[in-house]
Amino acid sequence: MKTLKEARIGETVRVVKLHGEGAVKRRIMDMGITRGVDIYVRKVAPLGDPVEITVRGYELSVRKADAEMVEVQ
Repeated sequence: MKTLKEARIGETVRVVKLHGEGAVKRRIMDMGITRGVDIYVRKVAPLGDPVEITVRGYELSVRKADAEMVEVQ
């Protein structure tokens, strides 16, 4: 299992599954990260948090803790 946190800069990955429960999972889904969507990893901050991604045509910054809940391939 590979998570969004482990994706490298410049890599495009596809969401397989979302982990987490309740409000946390809902917040991730509200940002447009749902099963089957492609995500391009643009940048990672120097200390690794946050991760800047492009999803559904817009840029988004995601915390490492949230990126760990997104399973990708």
